[in-house]
Amino acid sequence: MGEHSLPSYLEALNPEQREAVFHTGNPLLILAGAGSGKTRVITTKIAYLIRERGVDPRSILAVTFTNKAAREMAERARLIEEGAAGAMLRTFHSFGAWFLRRNGSLAGLDSSFVIYDDDDMVSLLASSVAEEAPKAELKQIAHNIARAKDYFLNPESPELDLIDHRKSFRGIYAQYEERLAKIGNVDFGDLIKKPAEILKSVPEVARRFQDRFRVILVDEYQDANIAQFELLKELCGPETYVCVVGDDDQSIYGFRGAEVRNILEFPDRFPGTDVIRLEQNYRSTAPILQIAASVVSRNQGRLGKNLSAERGNGKHPVLAFLPNQEAEAAFCADLIQASARPAKEGSGERPPFRQASYADWAVLYRTNAQSLGFETEFLRRGIPYRVVGSLKFYEREEVKDALALLSFLANPRDEVAFRRVVNKPARGIGPATVDRILGEAAKGPEGDGNLRSAAQGLMPALSAKARSGLEAFLGAIEKGRALLDMDAPADLDGAGKQNPPPKPQEPGTLQAGEGLSVCMVYLVKEAGIVDYHRTHDEIAGNQRISNLQELANAASLYPASPEGLVEFLEHLELDRSLEDPQGKGNPQDTVTLITLHNTKGLEFRRVIITGLEQGVFPRDDKKGEALEEERRLFYVGATRAMDELYLSSCAQRRMYGRTALMEPSVFLMEIDRTRLRVIGSPPRGYAPRKPFRPAQGKGRSQDRWEVGTRLFHDDQGYGSVMEVRETDEGPLIRVRFDTGKEMRFLGLKQRKRITPIYDDR
Repeated sequence: MGEHSLPSYLEALNPEQREAVFHTGNPLLILAGAGSGKTRVITTKIAYLIRERGVDPRSILAVTFTNKAAREMAERARLIEEGAAGAMLRTFHSFGAWFLRRNGSLAGLDSSFVIYDDDDMVSLLASSVAEEAPKAELKQIAHNIARAKDYFLNPESPELDLIDHRKSFRGIYAQYEERLAKIGNVDFGDLIKKPAEILKSVPEVARRFQDRFRVILVDEYQDANIAQFELLKELCGPETYVCVVGDDDQSIYGFRGAEVRNILEFPDRFPGTDVIRLEQNYRSTAPILQIAASVVSRNQGRLGKNLSAERGNGKHPVLAFLPNQEAEAAFCADLIQASARPAKEGSGERPPFRQASYADWAVLYRTNAQSLGFETEFLRRGIPYRVVGSLKFYEREEVKDALALLSFLANPRDEVAFRRVVNKPARGIGPATVDRILGEAAKGPEGDGNLRSAAQGLMPALSAKARSGLEAFLGAIEKGRALLDMDAPADLDGAGKQNPPPKPQEPGTLQAGEGLSVCMVYLVKEAGIVDYHRTHDEIAGNQRISNLQELANAASLYPASPEGLVEFLEHLELDRSLEDPQGKGNPQDTVTLITLHNTKGLEFRRVIITGLEQGVFPRDDKKGEALEEERRLFYVGATRAMDELYLSSCAQRRMYGRTALMEPSVFLMEIDRTRLRVIGSPPRGYAPRKPFRPAQGKGRSQDRWEVGTRLFHDDQGYGSVMEVRETDEGPLIRVRFDTGKEMRFLGLKQRKRITPIYDDR
């Protein structure tokens, strides 16, 4: 395609973006720096392959990590090329669920399986595997099982000891898998692990999918875990064109199983890989990018890129040294109010910044607990704000109760859902009765585990109270089943469409709408969940009913059918980021309070990164590769800023119930001082810095080490070089740390653990 005959949708691309779009043949790794337009590239590439290269849309599979990103990719690709609607654009987990609905029988699964979340895993462990273990231990076991599946490990895998070294863990993991298989459900890890296992073990299925998907695109590849890599590998045949897009400098989800080695080693795992770097940043000004790069460039584990700012120069980032966290909160509030509050008419005042809205601002912190001080200060001053990352909608008790009823309706073998709601509210069905029902289900035809049938068969043998309670529960379930595949009847006392909600809706009322919501509302009312939560107390009860109403609103988008129910449950488990129902009527002009991890994919005009102290950010327990991930987290936070970036560090902070003296974050020592405007009172340990200069081998050490050089060691903290001596293995340095301890190091062998801090003098 000639340069002068480009279609209009390609003209806006820069040369590197265009090269990535046009590329075919060999595997391709697109290293896309922050703000470099990677979404535009991947969506344009989909459209280009269909429109210009004649690729069948049905042969294209594009996967990413959130439903929001998948929807955005699909919408943008369709705007360029309508045929892109035929391509499959999903999250990894959504693709895995789609695969198992069609091929799960090869793993002993029925197509109506339900997806278990973390709490369901704990419940299953508590009921059948590790009954005596305390809940905290059960949560840890469930977490370790999830991690094992992320790393594609089975109960018999030798490497399992790296996840949990306890001898009992293998047995618990094996029992958990057996119980889950008998119930016929899956957990989130299975959505990736089981499809990969099927593809590995059934060659004809692998060939069928390799023939189906000739083009595979993976977005945000730096966030992939080992199991996701295994799935990708099995989907790729000899003729598959595979392209992954990501940024090794933005791999920040190691705690979720993300493995940065996937992107670092992609060229080794897919021989012949071409690498294209997208280094033009369209979001931030040059000084902001320089600050971010000065920290992340210290990492050893990176492929490397040099971002250039298309927006040119801007204000120097500000580093504020503050006495304590109260002063930090006041500093943030002062900045925000000064920019968002107009000058008084006729006063002659001029705002110190360009007039801004509250929504231009984001306050970033390492952990959720740090939000309290900012919330208190903002409330006092009347600054509107929203907190991102607090209790999630689907973690609320009443919502999980409603979903358990729907899950049991979809799959009568669902032991976890059955246990949660069969005696809630109390119906006289105690644990012994529940265990009898479970035992009876195991004896059913071929041990199919149908709890509804087992309960009905056992009813004559139960006490009158238990029989009455069980009849009421099963009656609600049976009526719920009858409501699927039929219009709303006229006699459901508020569950049908003929009974519209009052205007304005009365507190504590729950109304049905269309589709599946009729069944859901009827179930939660008849099963007693609504009354149970309404009587909790007047205020909290009304709020809980409002949450159930929001769930019913979501259900109304799905058809009242068994298929609609399964689709609804799958959607909720795959995308647990429903908007806060209380936020819909709130003004949009609010300051964002958010953890650094939650900022991924966002951007703001003005960003304040707070808590830049050693032990807070980074934490004290971060060493080696973990410290490198903390540097990437700083890079992600800094590159969210478009126009202005502020950094704050406190001399004192309340930690673990007491006030502690704090050292500045090592990241502040790694930043080129000439790129910062420093305000406040810098502590004695902070001095003007020179740009980072990597070691140049075994030659003279003066360029790296000299007597008096300040440094930071991952284990020992801050110190000063007291002596430098050349040896055949490089410079031997003697260091006296601020603690008074002295140690000797071979400088070249300690590169990953020691950060030199150069003075400008």
